[in-house]
Amino acid sequence: MPILLRCLLLLLLSFGSSLSLAQTGDPSPAAATPTATPAQSLDQLTEQLDSVRADLKSKDGNPPLADLRATALGVQDQARQLAASLAPQMMALQAQLTVLGPAPASGAPAEASEVAAQRRQLDRAQTNLDAQIKQAQLLSQNALQLAAQISGMRNDQFQARLASRTATPFSGAFWLDVARTLPGDTQRLKRLGVRLGNAWSDAWQPPNRKPLLLCLIGAVLLLGGGRWALERALLGLAKRHVPDGHLRRSAMATAVALTAVFTTGLAAELAYLGLNWNDILDDDTATLAHAAVQLVCFAAFVVGLGRALLSVRRPSWRLPALTDRVAQCLRPFPWWLGAAALAFGLFDRASRTIGTSLPATVAARGLFALVVSGLIGMALMRMHRTRLASASSDAEPQHRPVWVGILMAAATLAVVLCWLAVATGFIALAFFLAREMLWVGVIVASTYLLIHLLTDLVTALLAPQGRGGQRLQSTFDLRPHTLEQAVIVLNAVLRVTLVLLALATVLTPFGAGPGDLITSAKQTFGNLKLGDLAIDPGSIFTAALVFAIGWYTLRRLKCWLRDKLLPSSTMELGMQESLVTLLGYLGSMLVFVLTLAALHVDLKSIAWIVSALSVGIGFGLQAIVQNFISGLILLVERPVKVGDWVSLSSDVEGDIQRINVRATEIRMGDRSTVIVPNSQLITQNVRNVTLANALGRVQIVLPLPLDTDAGKVRSLVLEVLQAHPATLESPAPLVQLSGIDANSMTFSCTAYVNSPRDVGSVKSDLLFELLDRLRKAGLQLARTQSMLVRTLPLPGDAEPTG
Repeated sequence: MPILLRCLLLLLLSFGSSLSLAQTGDPSPAAATPTATPAQSLDQLTEQLDSVRADLKSKDGNPPLADLRATALGVQDQARQLAASLAPQMMALQAQLTVLGPAPASGAPAEASEVAAQRRQLDRAQTNLDAQIKQAQLLSQNALQLAAQISGMRNDQFQARLASRTATPFSGAFWLDVARTLPGDTQRLKRLGVRLGNAWSDAWQPPNRKPLLLCLIGAVLLLGGGRWALERALLGLAKRHVPDGHLRRSAMATAVALTAVFTTGLAAELAYLGLNWNDILDDDTATLAHAAVQLVCFAAFVVGLGRALLSVRRPSWRLPALTDRVAQCLRPFPWWLGAAALAFGLFDRASRTIGTSLPATVAARGLFALVVSGLIGMALMRMHRTRLASASSDAEPQHRPVWVGILMAAATLAVVLCWLAVATGFIALAFFLAREMLWVGVIVASTYLLIHLLTDLVTALLAPQGRGGQRLQSTFDLRPHTLEQAVIVLNAVLRVTLVLLALATVLTPFGAGPGDLITSAKQTFGNLKLGDLAIDPGSIFTAALVFAIGWYTLRRLKCWLRDKLLPSSTMELGMQESLVTLLGYLGSMLVFVLTLAALHVDLKSIAWIVSALSVGIGFGLQAIVQNFISGLILLVERPVKVGDWVSLSSDVEGDIQRINVRATEIRMGDRSTVIVPNSQLITQNVRNVTLANALGRVQIVLPLPLDTDAGKVRSLVLEVLQAHPATLESPAPLVQLSGIDANSMTFSCTAYVNSPRDVGSVKSDLLFELLDRLRKAGLQLARTQSMLVRTLPLPGDAEPTG
């Protein structure tokens, strides 16, 4: 088991550093001693920077510019951190001096000797600390300038290397140089073979034979059936635990790619461990063997990535939109490209170990450029022929994204340039183009696979119809459309992030490694400022976390108050809603303040924002601020509350549904909603019908003839009013004779109900009942007097004849 763990660890380490053929990690500079004083740390950093300058000025061959740049950037980072760590000490000293106050002026009474001694001590400490901070800042600037100078030298060296020209391979001079140096290279290669043979003999000796055999048997088993067995196991796990759909497809594609790397890389690592079980290899041979393991991992990754994306045997797992015919014609190319990368990588590492001559190295690089570019060109030609054959067979043309067309056009141009560069003698340029084509292809394929895997994972976890989405909806009280929007936003962020990382990796300068990329990102995003406000990615992440936690806590607290605590109290519903809304406003302000604190924002940093907003508040935002303050007054004073029946002077009458920050929602009798600004409820006359538990009053006017028995009518009406179940006994119903004229008498009937909302229905019931009782009692309502006007003839007018 310890051997297996060691193998797994070494495999992960080797795979992490094997994703580039010619790029190697930059060694980090020696850090300053943790227990050293600031002065000692500054001396050590100064010595490191002087050593870098000395190496640049040395004339002993080409200095390792990548290592020197990494050392300079390390010095710059440590000096910056040292200056930042000394800043709080400086602030503490200044605070102590402020407490002591200024020194007494000449002629003033002298201060106590203890105070004067403490002042002198603090002054000296402040002077020394200020000098150290300035020295650290200057050292950081010098290191950054030196790193920029080294980057320029690397770019010049890279351009000079690309512009170098040798004899064309189509000339005899090129091959004469190779033939002239061939015997020496052959002797060096034979010596390497002898060293490897001796290493094998030592490993075959009895103390090392058994571990070697076990490791080789394990490697053969991994290469023979290990990959197949692991893929079958992962397939079974995916069928049982991964939901059917896009996620299972992308997960299996990723598993195919990683399985190839894991099994092949572990087999290579086992072979290396068996050969070097008791450290029998010398340093050069061990370095060569370890590099061979890395190259095997990279070649296996190329092959596994191609198998995963083409998926010839299982077309339903195929991620790209490729036909079966295209996938079948492209099937051998990942194997050929992986083999070419492995073969040249082994030759390049071996040539570095034995010191191969320049003509042999140039010839090998030219051959690598021709082989890789030729394979890529053949793949492009086969794809083109397949598309033409599909078009000629009247099949529906397959849609191809724009970026795929751009990538294929760039690859075609690079292939042509590579062959022209080899033909004209620019071997270094051709080698660079071929290597970058292979590297860009691996990066693009890996990014494509990761985009599908992560977006499918996010969709499966957050989809409203899925198990994870339903749990989130029930736990956090989220709506389905909220999760759908979250899926869209997260997928877009993941795609953009992965594409930017891929572009940054592809565009990394020649010879630079991942460390350079990380350092460049830190310097780019770590020094951004918005006025006096520093934009730090760590602070932004912390602020986002504080905001998310605060928002969730506030949301849960409001739900707890609304659903658990307040319903169990004696508060009325309107008061409960007002308390929850007011808590939401105060909690939102607190979360906002905590988020600003996490961003390290003070009043000085946002003073310009407040100044700019003051003009807008004075003009465009005046009404909004007025309505906001009015809303707070409504929530505190509660002249109206949720559930009240109000009537405004603008013919708006209905129930208050919600009091928001800016406006109040009032539901009318026809179920429509009127949005009324809060300021109108404060500045205008508002009739609150239901304020202070107001009673409803039912009034009925009955006109009866003059000859009606008034006492009988009064008794009958009181009986009807008191018999209705909605009328109140106190105040008691009342019947009054309110008026008498020449033809009728008028009775005013009054009854009270619990709420003004019941007036209409109770009045209708009473009118129906009164009309029925009056009709049965033979009492009729007074009718309106009608007048008939007749015109009489004047004297002397002739009578009309019949």
